Amino acid sequence: MLPQKSKLFSQYLTNDGLSTGDEDMRVDGSVTPVEFWVTAHEDCDRYISVVNFVIADEGAKFSEFGHITALTNGCQFYYERDNEIVYIGNNLKTNWDFVRITLSMTPEPEMKVQKDIDGKVDAYVPCFNFSTMLPPFGIKLDKGSSQKLIVKVRDDIQAIDSFNAVAYGFDRFE
Repeated sequence: MLPQKSKLFSQYLTNDGLSTGDEDMRVDGSVTPVEFWVTAHEDCDRYISVVNFVIADEGAKFSEFGHITALTNGCQFYYERDNEIVYIGNNLKTNWDFVRITLSMTPEPEMKVQKDIDGKVDAYVPCFNFSTMLPPFGIKLDKGSSQKLIVKVRDDIQAIDSFNAVAYGFDRFE
């Protein structure tokens, strides 16, 4: 039997980049921004195809973040390699901003929010698909590097019901 050359990967973006870290992104980043990320693997190339966000809060509307007012500083979603930052979304202040960066078409009114996501009542669940922009596998984090895929929270969003993100893809071994 030949050794497996790739392995499916899924992990929450966490406060330490590890699968054992805290994935609850409901933090106060207003004074000191808080990062959540997935990091490169030490022994193999990591390809991230999709990142799925959940922003849940009762009564959530497009123009708000969850069901609190639009953020002042917003969240940032970016890729970091060496000393370079590539922004995917730089000022994500509302639920709509997250939906919009996923290149989704404007949802029909009945698709505005999902019900009962993560045990919460109303939620936006945008999925950013890297493989549509970087075919065929998405974004690559080189083995042994310090490359990361990051969400940085720059406001106090502790009041919403849920905010997290999961990265999906695969690790490719030589």
